[in-house]
Amino acid sequence: MSEGYKTLIVEKRGQVDWLTLNRPEALNSISADMVGELNDYFGKLYHDRSVRVVVMRGAGKAYCAGLDIKENSGREPGAIPFGGGFGFQGWLADVYIKMRRCPQPIVSLVHGPACGGGFAFVLASDIRIAGESARMNAAFIRIGLSSCDMGVSYFLPRLVGASIASELMLTGRFIQAQRALAVGLVAEVVPDDQLEAAAQPWVDDLLNASPMGLRMTKEGLNMAIDAGSLEAAMAIENRNQLMTAGSKNFAEGMRAFLEKRKPEYTPE
Repeated sequence: MSEGYKTLIVEKRGQVDWLTLNRPEALNSISADMVGELNDYFGKLYHDRSVRVVVMRGAGKAYCAGLDIKENSGREPGAIPFGGGFGFQGWLADVYIKMRRCPQPIVSLVHGPACGGGFAFVLASDIRIAGESARMNAAFIRIGLSSCDMGVSYFLPRLVGASIASELMLTGRFIQAQRALAVGLVAEVVPDDQLEAAAQPWVDDLLNASPMGLRMTKEGLNMAIDAGSLEAAMAIENRNQLMTAGSKNFAEGMRAFLEKRKPEYTPE
């Protein structure tokens, strides 16, 4: 099921969306059409309770090679919507904000190059699994720009620390799959042809959480990372626990635990 998109394929498997960037002839580079469709897709997810998990990947030989430079160089001023007052820059940046704002955890399956804005897609995800061919970099600095782009300066140091983030962002060097695993950037590395199979246990574990518990854990973690104090983080935790404890699925989760069975959660 493609939702009528030209650059994306959205396959619905129960409560999981398998989202594929589908410009394989261009290594899934980011076109204006793709930006519009990703903004539409992730924007709609915020209020879509039928989707609980998103698995994001790229068709063909790459995850995403970054911005389509050829298309971008020929763009007429005012040819695309304004985003946040910053034209195309803000319009693309909105995609990453919506990825973090949507309550569904995003599992990225990374193979081949994930460069620039494609690297940022990886960083904006919640769980990352790399194929052996994965190679990622902050490519912006290699074409005369700053590597502080599309949330990379926010996400990367929080994931791997300031030292490794500085190394990667100041040089534009690639980080390969095994080193990404060693520094905690990805959860595991598998042969490329096993990426989909490797994702399934993660998806199963995510679906073992109650719908509200899953949504509120992503939201609470986002808030706690930037909380100004322990008390501020715990206030978010206390709010989350009171709200989830009031759900009928909490009672089902407790029963299932005691009965040593898989819980049967209902939509909430």
